[in-house]
Amino acid sequence: MRRIQAGSALSAFGLGFTVPYLYVYVAQVRDLGAATAGIVLAVFAMAALVVLPFSGRAIDRRGPVPVLLVASVVAAVGAVGMGFAAGVPAAVAAATLLGAGTAVLQPALATMIVWCSTPVGRTRAFATQFFLQNLGLGVGGLIGGLLVDTTRPGSFILLFSIEAAMFLVLAAIVGTVRMPGSPALQDARPAGGAKGGGLRALLGHKAMVQLCVLGFVLFFACYGQFESGLAAYGTEAAGIQPSALGMALAANTAVIVAAQFLVLKFVERRKRSRVIAAVGLIWTVAWLIAGYAGLGHGSQAMATAAFVSTYALFGLGEAMLSPTVAPLVADLAPESMVGQYNSAFALVKQLALAVGPAVGGPMGAALHGPYIVTFVLFSLGITFLAVRLGRQLTPEQNQPSLAVKPSRIVAQHLPEKETAAA
Repeated sequence: MRRIQAGSALSAFGLGFTVPYLYVYVAQVRDLGAATAGIVLAVFAMAALVVLPFSGRAIDRRGPVPVLLVASVVAAVGAVGMGFAAGVPAAVAAATLLGAGTAVLQPALATMIVWCSTPVGRTRAFATQFFLQNLGLGVGGLIGGLLVDTTRPGSFILLFSIEAAMFLVLAAIVGTVRMPGSPALQDARPAGGAKGGGLRALLGHKAMVQLCVLGFVLFFACYGQFESGLAAYGTEAAGIQPSALGMALAANTAVIVAAQFLVLKFVERRKRSRVIAAVGLIWTVAWLIAGYAGLGHGSQAMATAAFVSTYALFGLGEAMLSPTVAPLVADLAPESMVGQYNSAFALVKQLALAVGPAVGGPMGAALHGPYIVTFVLFSLGITFLAVRLGRQLTPEQNQPSLAVKPSRIVAQHLPEKETAAA
């Protein structure tokens, strides 16, 4: 498990070097224009949508390790290609490889974590992965920002080369891991599920379908707005300076890093559906604070503080979701379909991240009031959907700690005096 977590953190570290600067690199450094940069970003996302439906079955048939090794090499080739892409065809081809490779990494890593953990221990394992990935992205972005120079294409070649090296390091680390079996919650599968396997079985699993719908709303209402709609709303409606957006994102990461393991103790003792419902309420408050920031009645400092607080509250919700949603996907999956369930949920996430900016960006820039109202309703919808999902879950799926049986020795232990008298 330690090797898997270390490799996951290093790959996130590599992504942090380039993801924030991809648009600037294509549009300005390579002088290919804003339209080409938009096409490259779209191709990056579309490649993920194309490969994810097939990756799950490959993971279940071949195992997560071989699939991850191939994906790491493909991503590394794409990263190097992007660093040397001087024309449109080369940039598009590199974005295709990079998007496809990185998309497969997440469900493969998630399946490895499932296979290397017990149902009770998955909450902490996925929380640790989320913490390390955010830390890696943050540190990578910080160091990348110090190295990048828009006047020197060579500085970007260095960044993409470091990213490629991190993918290969991930492959080297994972290649040394011997995977055990796939422990699952005993008697936790819903009765009367769909027979067979594949897409039909997944669509016949009501709890998984409801979780996918909930997941789409979660990612659409939060992650899909970070760098698009919410950023546009902050600068246009609230008059936030671009530098304040960096402060807000830093506050988001800081809350995740600081609160992750504190929140974990709270989450482990609660029902997962109630934790997700609480996140919906927290994000409702976050959107209301963002609405206050855009009213324009307070000072610029107050608007900035409110906007930063919005991102911080989003971070608190993310810290609560990381040990909740991903383990739940694993606990819903039959042992032979863990990869397919993880890939299906990753596909839902990718769709939300593609639709979110397309819808939120124009609304956040021009329709300020409707934008806030829309996402307040989406956040309340998260709470509603989470409560509804809880009715479809078995007690062990909703709260894995219930699967731990108390020790008979401890349960029957008698005080020394009573034992002596007996």
